[in-house]
Amino acid sequence: MAAARKREVLELEGREVAISNPDKLYFPAAGITKLELVRYYLAVKEGALRGVRDRPMALKRYVDGAEGEAFFQKRAPASRPPWVDVVELRFPSGRSAQEIVVRDAAQLAWVVNLGCIDLHPHPVRAGDLDHPDELRVDLDPVPGVPWSQVREVALLAREVLAEHGLTGWPKTSGSRGMHVYARLLPRWTYQEVRAAALALAREVERRAPALATSKWWKEERHGVFLDYNQNAKDRTVASAYAVRPTPDARVSTPLSWDEVPGCDPAAFTLRTVPARLAERGDPGAGIDAAPGSLEPLLALAARQRADGQGDAPWPPHYAKGEGEPPRAPPSRRKIRDSS
Repeated sequence: MAAARKREVLELEGREVAISNPDKLYFPAAGITKLELVRYYLAVKEGALRGVRDRPMALKRYVDGAEGEAFFQKRAPASRPPWVDVVELRFPSGRSAQEIVVRDAAQLAWVVNLGCIDLHPHPVRAGDLDHPDELRVDLDPVPGVPWSQVREVALLAREVLAEHGLTGWPKTSGSRGMHVYARLLPRWTYQEVRAAALALAREVERRAPALATSKWWKEERHGVFLDYNQNAKDRTVASAYAVRPTPDARVSTPLSWDEVPGCDPAAFTLRTVPARLAERGDPGAGIDAAPGSLEPLLALAARQRADGQGDAPWPPHYAKGEGEPPRAPPSRRKIRDSS
């Protein structure tokens, strides 16, 4: 039996990128090694870089592979090559850190070599860290909800976005849900983008209350939850063409809207997506050419507030928003009120 190699050096962008422990199994059930993961990202680099280019990135590291425990590393490793770019990012806590910014294939391979199976960029570009250029609609089904319902809610989200002047770009999450991104002109703050996402979630819920929910507390949810808080500052979502830590190495795969009604997320894996991309091209290739205005959705948010719908709960550790309801699920509030 041949001994496992300690490293393999790839020539990328005129640089040498060392891949440590290239034969290490990252997906044992599928027999996928660390080097195969790196080569996957290089095979889909055009689409993968479109999803992360120029964006600060939180490093989600699976140093023991997909079946091991992952940890988030916000700060860029101190022992990085001089050609790996960083930018100073400030967090809601008031702290700051230098985060990795990927711009080319060499940097992409270097990040994957750290054990980053999936990629988690922020919705801002390094040149303007205060104004997101991406509204992210994260469709998260509660347990037991069929995939067909997720697809139906995605199509409804597309409809609401279009009615408010935004183009939706769908992709599978690589897990149980779907994502719909809308490219924005970078003019609005994180709070405004989150307010717009909340307004969209509430509008989808209003149109299809049996299928979708905007309720933050799990005990109140049903159907497909539209997670508006994924647009809060310092929240990240797996990017286009990111491999997810599932046994079959599923991929968060951009789709055309014609594909959404019949798509099967199990069909999109590390071993199937490169051929799909080569044969069909990238359905998300036009996303950067379609930035839109947030004003129509913010006008919807204003109408909802006038109708008595205040802010919705924020994630833990965020400053309490103006008009935000109590940060406790309804069942706990009832207990407090009765005591």
